[in-house]
Amino acid sequence: MTSVLDSGSSRSQHFQGVVPPFLLERLQGAGARATLLADREMRAGREVVQARTAIAPRTGGTLERTISDAKSTRDLPGQQVRAEGEEATGDAATDEAYDGLGATYAFFDEVYGYSSLDGSGLPLDATVHYGQDYDNAFWDGSRMVFGDGDGEVFARFTVSLGVIAHELAHGFTQYTTPLEYKDQAGALNESISDVFGALVEQYTAGQNAEDASWLIGEGLFLPAVQGKALRSLLEPGTAYDDDVLGKDPQPASMDDFVVTTEDEGGVHINSGIPNRAFAVAATTLGGPAWDRVGQVWFDTMTVGGLSPTVDFAGFAAATLAAANERYGAGSDVAEAVATGWSTVGVRTTGNESIPKPSDDRV
Repeated sequence: MTSVLDSGSSRSQHFQGVVPPFLLERLQGAGARATLLADREMRAGREVVQARTAIAPRTGGTLERTISDAKSTRDLPGQQVRAEGEEATGDAATDEAYDGLGATYAFFDEVYGYSSLDGSGLPLDATVHYGQDYDNAFWDGSRMVFGDGDGEVFARFTVSLGVIAHELAHGFTQYTTPLEYKDQAGALNESISDVFGALVEQYTAGQNAEDASWLIGEGLFLPAVQGKALRSLLEPGTAYDDDVLGKDPQPASMDDFVVTTEDEGGVHINSGIPNRAFAVAATTLGGPAWDRVGQVWFDTMTVGGLSPTVDFAGFAAATLAAANERYGAGSDVAEAVATGWSTVGVRTTGNESIPKPSDDRV
């Protein structure tokens, strides 16, 4: 472990925006300052929202979407502007959010036979045009919320299907294995969202692992920014290198693990390590990443038994166990998963068994 970032006070662990606070803090514009303030206030209320919404059992379900418009305020949910089955409105953010929610639902349903984010048809709600020049998107425990960006650094956040799916995947984590949003467990929380965000994009585009960009947030940066995306799963640390934003700080292996008290212990930074493990496993195996390696990650999250504070090694062992269970020990899938983790310097023993379900599962 090498790098040490600023050692300020730890932030609340209940807010999960796609743009990390350390990146926003580098920006001097009014939009970034307003976003940081809004995010801090949202963090303070996040736990209440989660406690209220991680609830009642559902039975079955079909796709049900609603899109609301905050009209540049921070009042949620805003005015409903499109419901399931209604025609496009002509407002780009509204229609992109509607389509992105649908693409994410279709992915989980068609690939894994899993209905919505909770497996039981949870309705998918979103709010667009949140705040003024708001530079983020987030899952608040019950709905997606999208800013329009500041028009200088960031475009509107609905422009990226990967961002939409990334944030919805925080809901998937909430309802399956609610990983603590701090340190290595928090980095895994962010990585799960990056993985499924990338998989939704690849599935929708019909891309194989070897043909995909493996970028999260491609298209968010406006032309003035020297960068291609927020993060790269396959090549962490290469997504941007800009005079104002600085260089992408994500490490590609445990050799460069970042020790910090900022960003909840580096949840958006060290997530590059498990991200790369997945991308290497998928590209080693080849073909559709969602088909086999993605199935292993899905199984790992839904089988139960993972601790909310699991570290990289524990999660790696669980993925290898899931690969062994579904595809057999010594299978090409299990070997690819092991290769992914060894590439980033996370050890597995090679003979893991599926963990027993525990009461921690939602």
